[in-house]
Amino acid sequence: MLHEVINWLVMTIGGMGYWGIFLLMAMESSVIPIPSEVVMPPAGYLVQQGKMNMTLVILSGTLGSLAGAYVNYFAARALGRPLLLTYGKYVWISEQHFSRVETFFQRHGEISTFIGRLLPVARHLISLPAGLARMHPVKFGLYTLFGAGLWVSVLTWIGYFIGENQDMIMHYSHQALIAVVLFSIMLIIVYVRVQKRRTT
Repeated sequence: MLHEVINWLVMTIGGMGYWGIFLLMAMESSVIPIPSEVVMPPAGYLVQQGKMNMTLVILSGTLGSLAGAYVNYFAARALGRPLLLTYGKYVWISEQHFSRVETFFQRHGEISTFIGRLLPVARHLISLPAGLARMHPVKFGLYTLFGAGLWVSVLTWIGYFIGENQDMIMHYSHQALIAVVLFSIMLIIVYVRVQKRRTT
């Protein structure tokens, strides 16, 4: 099944080019569960074959991720607050809880957005609390670009070096994910220590 999916993605990306990468990553970053691990490595393979350009592939994937993230962000910003304040009490989300989320993202929105773009599941959802808390859209965009650009680059280079071996691609994608999780944990530890020093 995975072999067929990756072959379809290679054909789709090859046929649609950079717009195909952009659209697939925009869907991956919003509400449609298309794993980036099966989008970017095939694009990297096409780069290795001389059919695509590495810089444009990474740029297309990163901007696609940003576009999908903005869809969630602005939807949550426009619709989420009134809905939560009106109906949140029915699912035990009080205005006080909502205020805490807003305060948290006002203080730590940048690091949360950056790290969230690197982690599975979180990368699909991090735009929602950012939008709910009305994090500044420019800041949200910049840190989304940093995080998405890093992850897209890693996956694309995996596809470039490994080629079309799907089993190896998934193996090294999982290894890269473990490395990114460890990096995120270290970054959080450093961030917390810096914040403590600032407040003491």
